[in-house]
Amino acid sequence: MEHKNPMLHDWLGISWLDFNLSNVLMMLVASTIVFILAVTASKSLQRKPTGFQNFMEWVIEFVKDIIGNTMDYETGRRFMGLGLTLLLYIFVANMLGVITMVTFNHELWWKSPTSDPGITLTLAAMVVVLSHYYGVKMKGTKEYGKEFFRPLPFLFPLKIIEEFANTLTLGLRLYGNIFAGEILLTLLAGLVASGTIAGMLGGFIPMLAWQGFSIFIGAIQAFIFTMLTMVYMSHKVSSDH
Repeated sequence: MEHKNPMLHDWLGISWLDFNLSNVLMMLVASTIVFILAVTASKSLQRKPTGFQNFMEWVIEFVKDIIGNTMDYETGRRFMGLGLTLLLYIFVANMLGVITMVTFNHELWWKSPTSDPGITLTLAAMVVVLSHYYGVKMKGTKEYGKEFFRPLPFLFPLKIIEEFANTLTLGLRLYGNIFAGEILLTLLAGLVASGTIAGMLGGFIPMLAWQGFSIFIGAIQAFIFTMLTMVYMSHKVSSDH
């Protein structure tokens, strides 16, 4: 349970520029897995899909339904790539810490990257910034700016606060669920590693059960993050909001 993050301090001689090497490694691993999944699914495409291609087409239809339930699909179809990438990346990232966690010299190297608030809040900030970008792009700067003063001008400060609140809730919801799951798995693994019969019986079975539940939680959190992303996009680009 006692471990610390592997850190790279003062990179390039800049005193405030620090990197969590575990985060860098795990983001690279998650991105590589998603890339391999995408390349594998797009190779040897068949008119009647089978196997993995069939599964990936189901995932695409799932994302299409998410978009269609939050906005007009003709408007939202441009966000298909974003939604598909977020769903796959967050799900894979959530699963990495469920499989195992690896420490070396009391430093935690292998974990779910989404168990770090810096990563989840960065993803959330990216989503909010993109929602503003597409709002300006599709409505124009003047018309988009007016949205912050509707329906009543004095609500402008509340709408600014809402943007920060959306970023915090979107990022911290994902972080809290994944981090809590990893903490409990670590505690149960400690019981199993204690070597006592009581510890092994009291930790192994609950650990297997919690791993199964963590897979479910990881999938749900990937879905919620993607769905809320499309909701935020809908609020910025749809004319009926």
